[in-house]
Amino acid sequence: MRYLLLAFVMLALSSSARAQPDWSSAREVDVRLSNFKFTPDTIQLRHGEPYRLHLVNEASGGHNFDAAQFFAAAQVSTADRARVGKGTIELKKGESVDIRLVAPAAGTYKLHCSHFLHSSFGMTGQIVVQ
Repeated sequence: MRYLLLAFVMLALSSSARAQPDWSSAREVDVRLSNFKFTPDTIQLRHGEPYRLHLVNEASGGHNFDAAQFFAAAQVSTADRARVGKGTIELKKGESVDIRLVAPAAGTYKLHCSHFLHSSFGMTGQIVVQ
């Protein structure tokens, strides 16, 4: 019983720490979506650091920021989870959105626009977490 209580307390403390990142210290990362490219097309992040991903669609039509594996592994703020959906953020012409998250484990995560033929036209990139 004593070990069960200790395990519960440890779980509660780790869940509490994970659920409460300090968004005031989040670094802003600007990503521009334009006709068939992301700028930058390689996004560099550090594992465990909080970020505010600022996405701006500068194109004449809609685009999206599709990074399903990245978003599944990252700790996305509770307030922003609905906007991320199933790992894709849709942006209409001229729209911008901010997504707060804590960078996941180190690795390289694929990024693309999943609109018809946009990836074929070069709208791809990667998110590199160190």
